Amino acid sequence: MNEPIQTTLCKGRFLALVKEGHWEYAERTNATGGAIIVAVTDEQKLLLVEQYRIPLHARTVELPAGIIGDEPDSSHESDAEAAQRELLEETGYAADRMEELTTGPSSSGLTSERVTLFRVSGLRRTGKGGGVSREDIIVHEVPLVDVGSWLEAKAKTGALIDPKVYAGLFFITQRK
Repeated sequence: MNEPIQTTLCKGRFLALVKEGHWEYAERTNATGGAIIVAVTDEQKLLLVEQYRIPLHARTVELPAGIIGDEPDSSHESDAEAAQRELLEETGYAADRMEELTTGPSSSGLTSERVTLFRVSGLRRTGKGGGVSREDIIVHEVPLVDVGSWLEAKAKTGALIDPKVYAGLFFITQRK
């Protein structure tokens, strides 16, 4: 059976729009994937980030996350190194321990991107967080016992909750 021919329809700095057979999808360029971090402090608070996302024209609540290998001179960055970098940039926390939980597609019908979910522990605040200069990230430290009602309240204000938050909560409750 012949493989469908892949055609690049448009290419930007981080994404290319590709057509393969009858399917059109976004392909990551200049990066190897994404790192998503499930971070719970010693005080049993889940670290979440909130920011305005242009494609959605809305504020979103997410786990700290970022692109792997997208920074200058970081093309050989490991998933774990990217997770540490993004955790610090977005939340101001560094982690002593990191556990890879799972790797899979971020949106299998839309993009070739794969993301790796990490659980971190041994957190210590070393910076203010908030992202890099082009980001405006609000850091939330939400007590685990209140996270369900907190997320519900944020959704009622119009914030969109990234479903990966719920995946992270699953791993927190399943693996102690």
